[in-house]
Amino acid sequence: QVQLVESGGGLVQAGGSLSVSCSASGRTISSYAMGWFRQAPGKEREFVAGMRWNGGSTYYADSVKGRFTISRDNAKNTVYLQMNSLKPEDTALYYCAARDGVVVVTVDKAYDYWGQGTQVTVSS
Repeated sequence: QVQLVESGGGLVQAGGSLSVSCSASGRTISSYAMGWFRQAPGKEREFVAGMRWNGGSTYYADSVKGRFTISRDNAKNTVYLQMNSLKPEDTALYYCAARDGVVVVTVDKAYDYWGQGTQVTVSS
C-alpha cells in the first residue's frame, strides 16, 4: 500500500507560480510511475503531468506544456509539480497518483493510489 499526501496548493494571481508536493509513505515510490491529475468543478479529472519510475521521461498535457514541470526525489519519496505562468483555467483540485508500472499512462483508471488532492486557485 502507498499513501499519498499532497500539499502546497493555494491562491495565486494569473501569471504567478506555485509548487505542489506529493509525499508518499507505506512503500517507496521509486518503482512507481507517478502522475499529477486535476479536476475543475463540473469537469472530468484530467491528466496534467507524469514521470516514469526511474525519473527519466516526463509527459505533459498540451495545456500545461512549457509551463509546468514534474520532478521526483526518490530519496525523499516525494514528487513535485512546479507550475509557472498560471492561468485562471488552471484552477482545480490537483491530485497525485501512483501507478505500479514503468510507463506513464494518461488515463486515471490506470493508477493504483491517489492522494486527497490540494486546491489550486488562480485569480484573474
